[in-house]
Amino acid sequence: MNITAALVKELRERTGAGMMECKKALTEHKGNIEAAIEAMRIAGQAQAAKKAGRIAAEGLIAIAAGDDAVAMIEINCETDFVSKGNDFINFCQAVADGALTNSISDVATLNDTVISGGKTVEEKRKDLIAKIGENMNVRRMALMSQQGDYIGIYQHGIRIGVLVDLQGGDADLAKDIAMHIAASRPVCIDEKGVPADLLQKEKDIFIAQAKESGKPEAIIEKMITGRIHKYLAEITLVGQAFVKDPDVFVGKLLAKNHAKVLSFVRFEVGEGLEKKNENFADEVMQQVNR
Repeated sequence: MNITAALVKELRERTGAGMMECKKALTEHKGNIEAAIEAMRIAGQAQAAKKAGRIAAEGLIAIAAGDDAVAMIEINCETDFVSKGNDFINFCQAVADGALTNSISDVATLNDTVISGGKTVEEKRKDLIAKIGENMNVRRMALMSQQGDYIGIYQHGIRIGVLVDLQGGDADLAKDIAMHIAASRPVCIDEKGVPADLLQKEKDIFIAQAKESGKPEAIIEKMITGRIHKYLAEITLVGQAFVKDPDVFVGKLLAKNHAKVLSFVRFEVGEGLEKKNENFADEVMQQVNR
């Protein structure tokens, strides 16, 4: 059967695959476009399975905002090169939009959700792996439903995203607090939210350091108390110096504006993931050679 350019074009539009791959699939299936699509999908799933073990620590943060809720996701890929491509960016935004539209708050449910094109997130992910040639994962997500008066949103490029639920204040303050959180990385809002194991770990370190000083027990106790107080100020939002005015603590800024942070979420691409040590030239050559 003669494989026409129009048939190849249609298959490319429906699958996003390359011209030669589409022509090969159509030839193998004697022009049956549905059979070609199914075969390409199976091949794509096989490729995705092969790449599943590869480290994906680059990527981007995508945010979708509604009237009273905001969805934020982190999707990872292997290289910075791919994270800046339109195919990956559009996929990430479609996933965020799907999470918001369907009020989804966990990744497992999100992966099974149908988004644009009538496919699930997981199907779209595998299709994109087959097309681009890199492992990709929907790593985490947050759905913030507004409980206060404003949801502050701040994105620093494609790598950091912050959501803040603010009671009182105004929209500008909500955004400023989100920006501060992006820059200063607080662990929690105040001392009540500090994880007990984290605090105990730091106490043990301070105790060991203080005892090595050889000072009397009474002095050591004061040293430990002072260091813990300083540590809590560094990791809690209200205890930090405001990034736009270091002379003002965030807690005092909130009090001045009769505002309170009810919750916040901060995502940074690749947090806690092992990254491959590659340079940009290597990334380009990998793309060329695929």
